[in-house]
Amino acid sequence: MSNSIYDYESLQFNGKLLPLDTFKGKVILIVNTASQCYFTKQFKSLEKLYQTYKDQGFEILAYPSNDFGNQEPKTGLNLETFCRVNQQVTFPVFKRIHVVGDYKDPLYTYLTDKTLNGTVDSKPKWNFHKYLINKEGKVVDFYYSFTSPLSSKVKNKIEELLSE
Repeated sequence: MSNSIYDYESLQFNGKLLPLDTFKGKVILIVNTASQCYFTKQFKSLEKLYQTYKDQGFEILAYPSNDFGNQEPKTGLNLETFCRVNQQVTFPVFKRIHVVGDYKDPLYTYLTDKTLNGTVDSKPKWNFHKYLINKEGKVVDFYYSFTSPLSSKVKNKIEELLSE
């Protein structure tokens, strides 16, 4: 059993691995994204959420994935440009990964398995599935794709975790 998300690292667009313990002490929302999905419009909401709370110790980590409906065909510079320029996101976006299946990224193995994370059994059923992580790097909640990042349910839980 892993202790937290801090036991993992993620591949950045520049090819370097970023240890997730870089985000120790922050409240984090982890989201699997796709550029050609109905929910892609949530990028704008995610950025607004990020801008609202980032100065209070909040972070969003985005993981593009092509696992659902082949809705993320972009890779590399095309994908980074889509996120940074087209969607104007300023939070970290990592290289495309698998979030389900045999080749699932180790972080998502942890996020989706209660025997590992100690809290939730929730595999993404589609793009823009969200996991909320507390300041200790533990999964505390998850939200399905159709839950807006700006919903009171999400914002209230973030505010609660930030005040702890």
